[in-house]
Amino acid sequence: MEDEKEERRGFQVRDRRRFSETGEAREDTEAQATDASKEAAATPEAGASDPGFERVDRPEAAEPVTFSTFVLGLSTQALFHLGEIPDPVTEQATRDLVAAKQVIDILGVLREKTRNNLQAGEETLLDSVLYDLRMRYVELARGGTKEGR
Repeated sequence: MEDEKEERRGFQVRDRRRFSETGEAREDTEAQATDASKEAAATPEAGASDPGFERVDRPEAAEPVTFSTFVLGLSTQALFHLGEIPDPVTEQATRDLVAAKQVIDILGVLREKTRNNLQAGEETLLDSVLYDLRMRYVELARGGTKEGR
């Protein structure tokens, strides 16, 4: 009768500790660890049912995100939307000027909100990135193409 109640709950509690209460190593922990790793590998994660989903195991970032790397990340997104960087999946450059303008505008808002709060190098980086992206956007929005691109 008690087994039936456990079965209806839909879950089981298993002791997976490597050591017993007395501090001695358990014999069955290696088998459980192997089973658990196989089970985790077989369990689909969120989005795994998507046909384009591929799980990539990456080590944690060694360095924290700085203001400069944040600005460079946003500029990379803008360059992607401007068609300067090809899509890594299709290896084709596509252009989305609306999305590019949004990212450039975000960088502009960031520039206004951080005025007089940045170090000289950060300020120079943000100003030069904004200038370059705005010039590229204006040229593409007018229908022109840069020479050699």
